[in-house]
Amino acid sequence: MDYALTCLQKPWRVRVHRLRSASKGRVPVVGGRVAAGLLLAALMPLFALLAAMGARVRRTAKLGAGGTHLSEMVFVWNNGREVPRLGSLAKLINILRGELAWVGPASRQPGELNLRLEAARRVSSVHPGLVSTWWVRQRTNIAYGDQLEADSEYVNTRSTKADLGILFRSVLACAYGKSRGEFAKQAEILGVQIDNLSMDEALDEITRPAASARQISFVNVDCVNLAHRDDTYRQVLASSDLSLGDGIGLRLAGSILHTELRQNVNGTDLFPRLCARMEQEGLRLFLLGGKPGVASEVTKWIAQRYPDLEVAGIQHGYFKPEEEAAIVDRINGSRTGVLLVAFGAPLQETWIHRHLPQLDVRSALGVGGLFDFYSGRTPRAPQWLREIGLEWTYRLYQEPKRMWRRYLVGNVVFLSRVVLARLRGQFATATPGSK
Repeated sequence: MDYALTCLQKPWRVRVHRLRSASKGRVPVVGGRVAAGLLLAALMPLFALLAAMGARVRRTAKLGAGGTHLSEMVFVWNNGREVPRLGSLAKLINILRGELAWVGPASRQPGELNLRLEAARRVSSVHPGLVSTWWVRQRTNIAYGDQLEADSEYVNTRSTKADLGILFRSVLACAYGKSRGEFAKQAEILGVQIDNLSMDEALDEITRPAASARQISFVNVDCVNLAHRDDTYRQVLASSDLSLGDGIGLRLAGSILHTELRQNVNGTDLFPRLCARMEQEGLRLFLLGGKPGVASEVTKWIAQRYPDLEVAGIQHGYFKPEEEAAIVDRINGSRTGVLLVAFGAPLQETWIHRHLPQLDVRSALGVGGLFDFYSGRTPRAPQWLREIGLEWTYRLYQEPKRMWRRYLVGNVVFLSRVVLARLRGQFATATPGSK
């Protein structure tokens, strides 16, 4: 606290840090430091209040641009816990000192950048930021891959416009809060069990060998609402070998009900990662569903990006009931590893459940409208909308007549039931799990 006051009252005593980097000593934008100083001045009453409540500044050794060292600051209570939502405001001092930028790669501990040296070198040449792409994605549960990949993506595409976009998204992402880092192995959302896996763990389960076919279901807000009205569908979800949490709505519900979800494991983001994994392991893929011609367009998308992944077969979803046995025989005869079924919920899940004993595959997944996205028929929401948890608004914009009830009514009904369940004390405390 004393140092923050010194920075504001005697700015001539604040040393200007010209940090070395691969760009020959690039110095942070002066305007960003001025903004940090003005914001610090405005927040001094808040800092004084925190100090009166027992907060203090904790300094952590981190790496700055060019491998220099910095003491990253954060407000913590006397017990060492970070002050919720306000702790990172102490990093404004680091910005004022020229050690951090407003937006940049996530800061790292010394010795953390030893692997993938070329990517690490590019990332470390840029000032770490108060917020980063990785930081934003963590709060909406879409931080797939690893931090270095996200930071490399930022460094390769950064611009003033992009930085302003990340700042805007970070303000909205604050509303989702910070993960507690402890997760139950399963999370129950309004009576529906969710297997609380990361994206990589889900891929491991989908592709691993098994004695019999597994059913994999993706569960979003609409699915939970359907399960509330449809006993058969609820029982199908309960019997699935894996039920994966899909969408920002389940993340919010999990936080409210104290069963926090690890990641947004949705089929659309999983599909390219599944293709890469199957290509690597030599597995074959079968596409079942969609309108005539749609699945063939998906195979073109796959061929362009994963040329060594073999599509064992395709079949549109407009077939007669008496054709089902022949289609199952085709799937089994194709020696496919993973079957994707795109009929839409709950039809796809009940179809898989009914035919699962006859299917000779590792996993059968119900994937909803995934084929429409990867065939190019339906554009997906821009990345920035996905990063603030508002992809559903883009779907509503695309098809308002079909989607208005699902999103405008269904989301309100779902969150109302979640809040009511919380008020009634109907939640389970998460047991310590993966971090």
